[in-house]
Amino acid sequence: MGEIWIKEAERLGDGTIGGAMDSPSAPGRVVWHTTESGHGNTSFTNVGRYLISVGAEPHILYDPTTDRLAQYGPLNQSARALRNDGATRTNRTGRVCIQIEVLARASKPFTGYWKPGPNFKALMRAIRSWGVPDVWPAGALATSYGSNTSRSRTTWATKGGHYGHCNIPGNDHWDPGNIDRAAIFKAAPKATAPAPSTSKPSTPTKPATPAKPATKPTVDLSNLTAAARRDPGLKQGGATHPTDVRIVEAALKAEGLLSASYASDGSFGSSTIAAYRKWQQKCGYTGSAADGIPGATSLKKLGAKRGFSVKA
Repeated sequence: MGEIWIKEAERLGDGTIGGAMDSPSAPGRVVWHTTESGHGNTSFTNVGRYLISVGAEPHILYDPTTDRLAQYGPLNQSARALRNDGATRTNRTGRVCIQIEVLARASKPFTGYWKPGPNFKALMRAIRSWGVPDVWPAGALATSYGSNTSRSRTTWATKGGHYGHCNIPGNDHWDPGNIDRAAIFKAAPKATAPAPSTSKPSTPTKPATPAKPATKPTVDLSNLTAAARRDPGLKQGGATHPTDVRIVEAALKAEGLLSASYASDGSFGSSTIAAYRKWQQKCGYTGSAADGIPGATSLKKLGAKRGFSVKA
């Protein structure tokens, strides 16, 4: 399986934007959009909030001038930035359908002035982790709103790779404009392994350096308390900070306090609240002090016992 959450990306929204893919056996693909806005941090904040308010969240929001990267939802589920094509839910086509909103305008292709950096490379790394090839199956992108670009249903259903919004059947947008398609891949070259040497070493090979011990995962206390207060009010399985919560769920399961059926959903719902309350009681808390909301002392005790550290 590929990357679900890009570790370099900021988080926007509550982490839940779509659902399961309709055709997971079809190749993975990417769709490039433009927000038809300016760029910079103010636009990033305003557009980020706007897309949530209208229920049109992509997976990714990217600023080509600052290399700022944010993620709304898991890459293995659908986003909300495409219209359906009749009965075909285009947002749910393929193994993945990773949708990227770039803070730019279609009329001024962002590859003409962008400054891709390490966050763009991280984005491309995540895309390639799902086996999405460095190709544009639908061919040319739109040069204007009225451009006659390919929106082939057959291509969309069967070919993996990168698409513009202008190439998606059932949609009439012309973004991302006439960007330099090759520049997308040149900005994040694939890593290549060095060719094996054919000559014999002139000196004995040194012993391999012992691997460093793996670092412990870290959970953010503020994320956990936010999740514990918010998740019980969401629909079943709703998750605010699933990465942090899953670490604690696994620890509570190992303590015998949380059943396996709830131990990996990433939602700090009522079952996890009840399990954490039992942990607080094991730590000696009673009454309102054992309310199921993580506190620094009890969380650090759980981390010390179950192998994670705490950012308080």
